[in-house]
Amino acid sequence: MSRRCDVLKLFEEKKAFMEDRVRHGIEQNRKGTASLHFKDAEGREVNGAHIEIRQKTHDFHYGANLFMLDEFNSEEQNQAYRKYFAKTFNMATLPFYWSDLEPEQGKPRFAKDSPKVYRRPAPDLCLEYCEANGIEPKAHCLNYAHFTPQWAKGDIWKEKHLLDKRFRELAERYSGRIRDWEVTNETFWGMRIPGYCTFYDQDDFIEWSFETAERYFHTNRLIINEAHSRIWDNEHYQGNRSPYYMQIERAIRNGARIDCIGMQFHMFYRAEKEAEETAQFYDPERIFDVLDTYAKLGRSIQITELTIPAYAYTEEDEEIQAEIIRHLYSMWFSHPAMEAILYWNLADGFAHGAKQGDMTAGENYFHGGLLRYDFTPKASCRTIQDLFQKVWRTNLSLDTETDGLAFKGFYGTYELEITADGKTEKRDIHLDRHSNNKFDIII
Repeated sequence: MSRRCDVLKLFEEKKAFMEDRVRHGIEQNRKGTASLHFKDAEGREVNGAHIEIRQKTHDFHYGANLFMLDEFNSEEQNQAYRKYFAKTFNMATLPFYWSDLEPEQGKPRFAKDSPKVYRRPAPDLCLEYCEANGIEPKAHCLNYAHFTPQWAKGDIWKEKHLLDKRFRELAERYSGRIRDWEVTNETFWGMRIPGYCTFYDQDDFIEWSFETAERYFHTNRLIINEAHSRIWDNEHYQGNRSPYYMQIERAIRNGARIDCIGMQFHMFYRAEKEAEETAQFYDPERIFDVLDTYAKLGRSIQITELTIPAYAYTEEDEEIQAEIIRHLYSMWFSHPAMEAILYWNLADGFAHGAKQGDMTAGENYFHGGLLRYDFTPKASCRTIQDLFQKVWRTNLSLDTETDGLAFKGFYGTYELEITADGKTEKRDIHLDRHSNNKFDIII
């Protein structure tokens, strides 16, 4: 069989189930009804208005990591990256890896003019870009044991003391500008791992990290994050007896304020093993079962890191990547607990574990970006843009006979262009999942 048939097999076999859940889920969970009533400045009803309704933004977040912001060798590449990121996404994952953010104790790389570390743009630079482009930033990650700097390792008291200081300093500088903070990441790699910090092996690693984060990040949202295999695969997924599920359940029971459950979805499998390895991940019934199970914990869910390989630059390989992305995004978007989907690398050739442009090494091998190495967009990039900017977007042209009307649309902000009695005016409204969405419009 062809790669297309092998890899897309379960999407096709379970198409009816998948499409039914997606269709009903999107209508129920991603849309609401806005009621508009029009009056003049004296409070009199305005009848017979014409209204152009244009959605401006989505409440649902979709993004990628921002690790290559101004990291390229040419200004042309830097500008292309900036353009495509803002054109495609409304959320960005910012790098707060401790060993790279503070390679020398007491000299954190916060400022935009800090010394360069590859794939680790300074937080101030990232925030300047996000705020200028209406992009919601999120932080990755407060206590990621694999990235503990050498100078911070030692006995447990020392490590906790320095972690507490790190949490406090980051909160003082950034808690007002970054809402979402991943607190821990990838804690199922075993015990007594060479090079890891001493504290990683302790029973209270998760609980202490969240308790300390809550102390300093009072009004922020705190996220736990884990690798894809520990969540989705046949070995680790056992319903509410799954290790990650039980870890979260125990931490919450012990008082940890976990606001959101992070799930990775990196399909880092060699091309010759793709069909065999990914079948357990590309099963619509498994995907919804995992989401339904973790939703029972009463927390929202984010797909925090996502890579779908193309493996090559052939038209068919890129179309397969795009089709997989379309199916996955549709299922995740439809689920009531899901609040964000974050792709990993925007562009090919600049991923972890390889020299720039070496498409045979590290994560570059998978050709998992949405842009090619030359910054031309793949079908997958256009797919994400089309889903959020066309398919999942509400634009309407309506007329009223009375003083009001109602419309159903995707949650987000809207511009209303209202024409009545020979005058045209514009108003903005927010169709919010958590509000009654009744609007009195004075014109």
